Amino acid sequence: MTYIITSLCLRDGGCVDVCPVECIVPGNPQDKWPWYYIDPDTCIDCGACIPECPYEAIFTEDEVPDAFEAMGDEVQSMPAGTAGFDTPWEGENHHGQTVKLASTKVLEAGEAVDLTADTKPNYDFFEDGPGYWDGWEEAVSG
Repeated sequence: MTYIITSLCLRDGGCVDVCPVECIVPGNPQDKWPWYYIDPDTCIDCGACIPECPYEAIFTEDEVPDAFEAMGDEVQSMPAGTAGFDTPWEGENHHGQTVKLASTKVLEAGEAVDLTADTKPNYDFFEDGPGYWDGWEEAVSG
């Protein structure tokens, strides 16, 4: 089992700082890979990342909700061009750096979202995508 970062991720990066095996990296290019991703082959299932996520975007793989019920005002991000995700979002990460995401939507209270679809992109990032791309450490540290 591994941990999955879902589309509720707004690239805070606190999870990266606490990961003892450095298996969490930001997606690049950001418009195609908007979240942070956990290498399932390197993750040691310690769970240190979960309490560090201010957006509660990280789940164990077998607990990713298929009917996540929004409290309201949660922001969900997707790759650029995803239908319905046309709201830009800007905020600060825990290092005080500005984070900008172009393709998001704000969830309404009671809205149910299937986050299990976010599991495949996590694996794809390391199998077919850039994985540990050059420059990821610089992107995390700013």
